[in-house]
Amino acid sequence: MQVEQPQTTETQQSQRTGVKLRGLLALLVVAGVVVAYIVWSGINSRVEAGNVLKTETNQLAVPTVSVVTPKVMPGAQEVALPGNMQAFIDTPVWARASGYLKTWYVDIGGHVKKGQLLAEIETPEVDQQLLQARAQLQTAEANLKLSEVTADRYTELFKTDSVAKQDVDNAVQGEAAKKADVASAQANVSRLEQLVSYEKVDAPFSGILTARNIDVGGLVNQGANTPGKELFHVASIDTLRIYVSVPEMYSQAAKPGVQAYLTLTEFPGRKFYGKVVRNANAIDQSSRTLNVEVDVANPTGELLPGSYVAVHLRLPSDIPAVTVPSNALLFRSEGLRAVRVKGGKAELVPVIMGRDFGDSVELVSGIQPNDQVVVNPSDSITNGQQVEIAK
Repeated sequence: MQVEQPQTTETQQSQRTGVKLRGLLALLVVAGVVVAYIVWSGINSRVEAGNVLKTETNQLAVPTVSVVTPKVMPGAQEVALPGNMQAFIDTPVWARASGYLKTWYVDIGGHVKKGQLLAEIETPEVDQQLLQARAQLQTAEANLKLSEVTADRYTELFKTDSVAKQDVDNAVQGEAAKKADVASAQANVSRLEQLVSYEKVDAPFSGILTARNIDVGGLVNQGANTPGKELFHVASIDTLRIYVSVPEMYSQAAKPGVQAYLTLTEFPGRKFYGKVVRNANAIDQSSRTLNVEVDVANPTGELLPGSYVAVHLRLPSDIPAVTVPSNALLFRSEGLRAVRVKGGKAELVPVIMGRDFGDSVELVSGIQPNDQVVVNPSDSITNGQQVEIAK
């Protein structure tokens, strides 16, 4: 029995060692599982966070828009457009002679007749040049008379062979040269007389003096391209021109001979009747409008040039239209646009605007009554962009 005890002890130790190894292995396995779980949890949370971020990014990339349905309006029978009222003739009066203003006779608001004297200019240099030119003319005329006498005498002497033919020719051609000198001196005198006549500034037509830009003693420079300035401004207001830009859709209502009337804020409840006298006969490509002139009689002068007026034109037929809020329009370089939603995507539709009601505008083309029109669209919105309609 004493011999078998060591073997039992060794067996027990081996068993104990095996148990320890198995426990250590189990501990390592458990630790590996824990580590693997931690790693998997971290990766999974990151993947889930990435998916959530991607979903949120996609949701933010699709803008949410508010839409309205256009309101249908009856067709317009009359259109009111802004116009610019101008005098029938409106021109500045410049000086034709340089000098100093001697006096003026008419001030602003004064009625003038054609040819009426407005002012006088002092031009002493031109006056002296005219006196000198007249003296030179007298000298040339005296020389001409002498040449004529000489030529006549040489011609008579040549008949008796008293002088040579060359002397006769010299006398005759000298007379012709003196005649040319007289003509030149006469032209110079006429030129200076014309310049002296410009010392008197006359009204070019009958009208009203709307501006006086110089006073007595002021330096006057000749011509419109000099550093000086215009002396007066005259306007004929018996008849006034009103220029109005008519949209292309209303161009048929702006033919020559069509009656129109004007309304002004300073004359509430009054109408001033006129008619279309001419149009540009071409549509402006930048604004898609037709430039039209309406003339209106102004015998009492109560209508003033430069006033803002509303021109009312009668339309040949009713034009159906819809209205949308004013903030539903986009002003792009290619023209006026409205955004409608179709199939979850934005469409930029070219539109033509009619009347402006302030908070809403009339659209006569581009938008249908059943369209969903975006209100207050973003400037960055593009054609075909995915959008979501706000609940």
